[in-house]
This record gives sequence, structure tokens and C-alpha cells, in this order.
Amino acid sequence: MRFREPPQSPWRALGIFAVLALLALTLSRIGLGIWQGERVAAVGGWSHLLVQGLRVDIATLCWLWGGAALGTVLFGGNHTLGNMWRTVLRFWLTAGLWLMLFLEISTPSFIEEYGIRPNRLYIEYLIYPKEVLSMLWSGRPLELVFGLLASVAIIWGSWGLSGHLTRNLAYPRWYWRPVLLLLVAAVILAGGRSTLGHRPLNPSMVAFCDDPLVNSLTVNSSYSLVFAISQMGKEANAAKMYGELPKDEIIAAVRADSGRSPERFVSDKLPSLSDNQASFQGKPRNLVIILQESLGARFVGSLGGLPLTPNLDALSSEGWYFDNLYATGTRSVRGIEAVTTGFTPTPARAVVKLGKSQHGFFTIAEMLRRQGYDTSFIYGGESHFDNMRSFFLGNGFGRIVDEDDYRNPAFVGSWGVSDEDLMRRADTEFKRLHQEGKPFFSLVFSSSNHDPFEFPDGRIELFEQPKQTRNNAAKYADYAIGEFFKLAKDSDYWKDTVFLVVADHDSRVGGASLVPVNRFRIPGLIIADGVAARRDQRVVSQIDLAPTLLSLMGISGRYPMLGQDLTQVDDNWPGRALMQYDKNFAYMRGNDLVILQPERAPEGFRYQPEDGSLNPFPQPETMQKTALAWALWGSLAYQQGLFTLE
Repeated sequence: MRFREPPQSPWRALGIFAVLALLALTLSRIGLGIWQGERVAAVGGWSHLLVQGLRVDIATLCWLWGGAALGTVLFGGNHTLGNMWRTVLRFWLTAGLWLMLFLEISTPSFIEEYGIRPNRLYIEYLIYPKEVLSMLWSGRPLELVFGLLASVAIIWGSWGLSGHLTRNLAYPRWYWRPVLLLLVAAVILAGGRSTLGHRPLNPSMVAFCDDPLVNSLTVNSSYSLVFAISQMGKEANAAKMYGELPKDEIIAAVRADSGRSPERFVSDKLPSLSDNQASFQGKPRNLVIILQESLGARFVGSLGGLPLTPNLDALSSEGWYFDNLYATGTRSVRGIEAVTTGFTPTPARAVVKLGKSQHGFFTIAEMLRRQGYDTSFIYGGESHFDNMRSFFLGNGFGRIVDEDDYRNPAFVGSWGVSDEDLMRRADTEFKRLHQEGKPFFSLVFSSSNHDPFEFPDGRIELFEQPKQTRNNAAKYADYAIGEFFKLAKDSDYWKDTVFLVVADHDSRVGGASLVPVNRFRIPGLIIADGVAARRDQRVVSQIDLAPTLLSLMGISGRYPMLGQDLTQVDDNWPGRALMQYDKNFAYMRGNDLVILQPERAPEGFRYQPEDGSLNPFPQPETMQKTALAWALWGSLAYQQGLFTLE
């Protein structure tokens, strides 16, 4: 005899999935907290982490499955629409649980790489599946396989459970539905907002310390990712994050802090456009910028780091070497932005990837192209990555050499040909151009020092085992630099060229500070005939490099860059640097800092170079205003098309 299965409430299915999700998110947060136990304990964060974390999780579930709850009220029933809704509900519950759990599973690897929970970088990298999958398979095969197996298990289990819980559903009678709809909507809105205040719940509300990683552990990865995506439109305008300042005050502040006298600014329409006289007065020279992937100061022996760069260390005694040079950001496109355009960092994506800057945006390539220079970008990988090809071709770079242009390379890895192949090709290009009598500018961008750290055997004595590690790759990248300068010094173009070797950023930038300043420190070396060897102790930003290089090349003229020409700045100038760390912006003058955070008052600190710590230290309002002006200038210039030669 068969017994008819008793009807089930649809709220039971939603409730069980919600409990499973809350349990999984809480266990994940506890596990991450134990993993980062020292940093959590250092700020007394366990109670806040768990209580406020539960608050964020509940808000997440309200937004994620609130629509499913409303749909159940509206469409549930035993008619055709109700049966269709049952299938939709199963998909919704399964996909939601998978998304939350998958993101939590991938969080440890993301934290290892970027020092914070998944944010918009997680989405940006998905645009390049070939490179990312190749990198993951080579560098993190176990995590990749585990993620795939876990996904299959989660989807299979969730689909089966949702099917069981949604069989033979019983819905309230039609006349109860308006009341129930209002009740469910009120619960979703209250739980999702999680506050009676003007603004709904956001990461700033649950941030409680000056350690960005610990603050990010309070939220879950689903919330972190979706919030970051939702903020991308707002991030285009820094004023929505840090506060407003009148346009004329922004312009006045950044002009004054640029070190240029008022009469040098030549346009009201383009407020940063200025006249600049080069220090070198001879025949204009060539320029080669060698941009080194992920080479932070901690990997450079001559800067107090690991003994991984014997070639750069030796070269440092032959040129102008910067002891306190700071990157503007934590990604390659941010370094490209600073070094080739002199543009200031913003909380938005780097201009390399933004729509309004794909044509007519200032680069030193465009300035030099107008003066008859051959301009090129030489890379070992695929130049479309991070939108580099489009940006370069639209803004003054006449030629691009990338992975498909190498014949019989010595080694090809996940990110393209090896650095030694790159350097040999660059030398070949420069010799040809010199023989043809063409002045040239080239940006040469390395890639071997990138996860999964693939490089040819037999080139270096390994620093450690196994072979494919960050330290060994950094040492190999230095080997390739050494090989390039051997070729360059024996060439005819040597005496006619200014060379800059500089990192784009440090690798795996993270730390317990609002902005880990010590992890923004990078090597920078200018070598050119007639440029005296020196070690510069001043604080220098990546945005200062392009104006300085043009001056050393003998290129005078107008440009919109606000960085300092370091050849014309007094050695007693303490220097300043601008740093964008996720949503936080730092302005450093000497060792004094102002840090701006979204929807918070500016905070003052004093940087301790010895241990990299930031000690709270009140900074004057004038410095706070200057910091805000720099933070707002980039967004203003980008949105209004002010950063151009026209």
C-alpha cells in the first residue's frame, strides 16, 4: 500500500539552504581566522569577526535568496506556473549555494596572492581565461582540481537536496498572499540593509581595525565580490568615496604640490598642461624603459632585500639609483599607467583599461612620436592582456612586438616567451633602429617573474628548491637584465640612449596596515651617458619618472604630467609618493602620511621605514587637503578629458 507524501512548506527548503549557507560561511570565516590568527588576535578581532560576520552573512542571504522568497509567494501553487517556479527555485537555491561555497573555497589562494578577500580583480582576471587557467594549472594544480571536484559535489548535492525539499509543496491560500508578500518584502529589506540608518550595510560599517585583511574577513567572499562590482561605477569618481572638493581648489593644490611655478601652467582648459625645459641640452636621446614584473624592494639585495639581484645591484653603482621609490599601485596596469603616462592613481581601474582613455590620452609615446620617434611596446606574452594593446596603439605606440613575433624562442611558459628571449629581441630592435638613424622609445615589459614562475633550466644557481618559486623567478629575471646590458653596452646605441629599469609593483602586496607602504617600495635605476652615479635618498613616486626621463633625454615641451622633474628639484626636498591600495589612498610626504578611506575622515600617520609600521600621527589640515586633491585629480582629469596634449 502506497502512502501519499505529506505536503511540504516551501519555506522549509529556503530555511534549510539558509542554515547550510550560514554554517558554511561561519566555518569558513573561523578557518580563515585561525589561519590568520596572529593578525586577528593582534587587533582583538575574534568577537567582532564572528558577530559582525553573521550580520553580513544574513544580509547576503537576504539579497541572494530574497527574490526566490518573493517569487515563491507570487508564483507558488499547484497550477502550471507553480510547477515551473519549482524548477526555477531549485536552480536558484543550487546556484546560490554553489556560488557562496566556491568563492569561500577559492578565498585562501586569493588572499595569498592579494592579501585580501576576492574583490573586483577576481572578475577582471576572468576576462583572460587562457592565461588564468594556464597559470592555475601550472602553479596551483591541486587548488584547481579541488575547486572543480568541490563544485561538482556542491552542485550535485544541492540539486538533489533542493529536489527533495521542493516535492509536493503546499502554498498558502491566495487571500493570504498580499499579506505574506508585504511581510517577506519587509524581512528581506530589513535583513539586507541590516541597519536603520541612511546608508545600508557596507564593508565600512563592519570595519573595526587598521588591518585590511582582518576587516575583509568580517564579510564573506560573495558579499565582498558583489559589493566591489557594484562600486566599480562609483569608483570612477573618487569624490563619491573620499569626499568632495571644489574643482578650482583641486587644481590649485595639485599645481602647487607639483613643484612648478604658476606661470609654467599654460592652459585653463587643460589645467595640468605646463611648459617644461629639459636639463640635458644636447641632441635628443633614445629612451628604453624596462618594466620588471613584480620586483619589489624585498627581492633586491642593494635595497636591503634578499640577495636575488646581483646584476641590478652591480648596475646600481653605475647610474642614478633610487633608494625610496614607491609604486602607485599593486597591479601591472597601474605601473604602466604611472611610468608611461605620469597619471596619478585612482580607486577606479587603471586608465589602460578604461574606455575614455583608449584614444587621445597623454603618454610619453605620443609626445615622442610627434617628434619623430619610433615608439614600440615589446612584450613576451599576448599584448591584448589587460587591454594593453588597445591602449598603446590608441595612444602613441606605433608598433607592438608580442609572443607571436618571436622565432625559435629559447623557452615559452604560461605567460609567453622567457625574459631572455624578450631582452634579445629588444636589443635586436634597437640595433636595427639605430642603424636606420631613427630615434626610438620602447617600453620593454618582462613576464617571467609571475606565477607560476616558469623559466629555462641552467641559467641561474637556484636560490631554493623547488625550482618554480617566486625567489628563483626573481633571480632569473635579474639574470635576463644582466644579459641585456651586456649586449647594450657593446652596441652603437648605448651612448645615445637613456635606460630606466623599474618594477611595476611588488608581488603579493599585503599587510596589517591600511596601506602597507613598505610593500610599495620598488627598485628604480636610470643609466645614461653623462648621468652621474648616485643613490637618491628622497621619497620618489613612479609618476616622477617620466618627467625626469624626458628631461634627461633633452626633450623640452608641454605636457600634462604633474610629477617632478627630479633633475631640477633640490636634494633637500623630502619627496612625496601616491599609493592606491584597493579602496584606500595614501599621500606620503617624507615619512608623514595621510590615508583616505571610503566614507571616513582622513587619518594621519608617520611611516617607520625600519620595520614598515605606521604610527598614528596627526597631520595638518593643509596636508589632508593636498592628499584629497591628489586623490580627486585623477578622476576629474579622466572624466573631463583633461589629461591630453590637445
